[in-house]
Order: sequence, then C-alpha cells, then structure tokens
Amino acid sequence: MDWQVWSEFFRQNWLIILIALIILFLVINLVKTVIRWLIVIVIILAVFIYSGISLDQIKQTVTSVTDQTVGAVRDQALNVMKDEAKDARFIQNADGTYTIKSDNIELNGKPGAGKVSVTFRGVPLGEWDVNDTIQSVITKAKQNTAAGGSGS
Repeated sequence: MDWQVWSEFFRQNWLIILIALIILFLVINLVKTVIRWLIVIVIILAVFIYSGISLDQIKQTVTSVTDQTVGAVRDQALNVMKDEAKDARFIQNADGTYTIKSDNIELNGKPGAGKVSVTFRGVPLGEWDVNDTIQSVITKAKQNTAAGGSGS
C-alpha cells in the first residue's frame, strides 16, 4: 500500500472525509436497520469515487492481497508437510487413488498424476503440482505405512 497516496488523499479531501464521518456517525446512531449499513456503504463508496480511486485500483489491491495470502498459506502448508512427513499415513483407496493424512495436512491424488488435492487444517487449498516437497511427503508416508502396517 502506498502511504504517500493515502496521505495526499487525506490532505486534499479532509473536509469531505470529515463530513462523511459525521454523516456516518449520525446514520449509525439514528438508523437501526439494514438500511443503515446500505447508507454507510453508499457513503464510503461515494468518498472513494470522489477521491478518484477507481474500482480497478481497488480490484487490483484486493487481488494483490489475495495472492499474497494464498502464497503465505501455501508456504506454511509446505513447511507443515515437511515437519509432519514423519507421521504421515498413506492410504490406498479402493478406486485406485491414494490419501495421505497427517495431523494438519491431507493429500489426495492418483498414482502417476502430476497434481494432488491439498487440504490444510480442514481447508481445501485446491490442486497443486507435485513438487519435490510433496513427492518426499508421499514417499515418506509410504515408508511409514509399510513400516507401521497401517492404512486401508
């Protein structure tokens, strides 16, 4: 986020922002229904539109934040995979697919396929390409199952 842009925006539009805040305060205190929130949203959008911030810029910011969040979750999931590989269990499913489970990670895939479906702490993260880390988790889970005799 570019703080200079926001600083300049507040400097140029301080009076409009102040008026909008006063109106928002009055609306929130006087109107007690769903209409209150619609009015609040309209006022906020009006301030943004008046300021010259386009919806494309907002969309771009949201996309950027989403990409950063997904990247961070992916990195965290890969680190957890590495840590939990020693305890992962390999389960061969009746339909020819496999499932690998540990405390926080679940991988579902088809032998020889280049993608696995990843679930991290109960939240599906989509299909990922099988990289070196995922391949090592698969291999370790197979070894764990062979050594421990667990699995279906």
